[in-house]
Amino acid sequence: MRHFLTAQEAATELGITLPTLYSYVSRGLIRSDVSDSDPRARRYHAEDVRQLKARKESRRNPERVAETALHLGTPVLESAITLIENGHLYYRGHDAVELAARHSLEEVAALIWTGDLHGPLPALTESIELPARWQAASGAVPELTAFQQFQVMLPLAAADDLAAYDLRPAAVVRTGARILRLLAAIAAGTTGIHTGIAAALQRAWIPHNEEAARLLDAALILCADHELNVSSFTARCVASANSTPYAAVIAGLAALQGTRHGGHTERVEALLREAGRPEAVYETMAGRLRRGETIPGFGHPLYPEGDPRGAALLRWIAEADPASPALVMADAAVAAAQELIGEPPTIDLALVTLSRALALPAGSPLTLFALGRTVGWMGQALEQYALDRMIRPRARYVGEWPAPPT
Repeated sequence: MRHFLTAQEAATELGITLPTLYSYVSRGLIRSDVSDSDPRARRYHAEDVRQLKARKESRRNPERVAETALHLGTPVLESAITLIENGHLYYRGHDAVELAARHSLEEVAALIWTGDLHGPLPALTESIELPARWQAASGAVPELTAFQQFQVMLPLAAADDLAAYDLRPAAVVRTGARILRLLAAIAAGTTGIHTGIAAALQRAWIPHNEEAARLLDAALILCADHELNVSSFTARCVASANSTPYAAVIAGLAALQGTRHGGHTERVEALLREAGRPEAVYETMAGRLRRGETIPGFGHPLYPEGDPRGAALLRWIAEADPASPALVMADAAVAAAQELIGEPPTIDLALVTLSRALALPAGSPLTLFALGRTVGWMGQALEQYALDRMIRPRARYVGEWPAPPT
């Protein structure tokens, strides 16, 4: 997809004359700047042209736009955090895969929350200790997965953290850091966090493998944000009511666990367990197709050519341990899916493969997803607090109309 258009291309796309195009530019509706190839010419931002065209079409058919906007349709909110374009994922203009290869989760959190990649913010590196009553509550439910403990413990933490009611940007960043490190401590099963999050998880989960921290960091970064997915939109709606960051994250967790979102990882795990061995993967997938079932872990509507997050994480797992049985299983699944449905793997398959390759605790794919996405939820909340506007769409009523008054 092209980023810039010539004046004539932009005018043709909008069905207007050149003078009208120049008028739109002067009114700030379309951005333009000097062309790289010809300093005497100007170029026009294609995204502005597309958005203006969409707005014009929405005025002609507003009901149709409203019906499709909430399902991968016309953008409904502006955000400076995440861009998905041409098969790539970007955080504030930085390729997410490249960030995952070179940076820590703390640095990427600073980028998403403040726009500064060269942090990390002090709050993201401060030690945090779990209060005794939180430790007692966690010990009372040892059978729960880390993700389930997130949902139990976070409301307790919210009740104790009165500073979270300060919704000024710097205060929200500090609260977000406390929440993120609290969740990391719960996931690690420790009484506190005194290092980077990935290192803390590695020491708790796989202390014999220090190299695994780099893979965990990469997985967390690749999960950090993904535009207005259902959990991020939910978190943003909650923030729009001026609820605390804790409430926004609690809401995000509730949406993330759904099987059409982060809970999709559990369906991938079930598929691989059902197959049991690489030689049985093809027939297991074929059996699901014969029964009219879907094959989880493959194909993403926003990435027709393949999810770059899944591809990158699988590649890094292979570089770390090319003979891993978990990777052999994943390779068999990728080959079978390509033959049966022609779809490439997603981040869900990669998270499950990472968990199996490192022998992480039960439920770790969803735990990693939630920890990483907490960074995105806080970024979305920060943007929404700054807007100071409640998200409140209207519904088109299709039910029974009341009887007219007699």
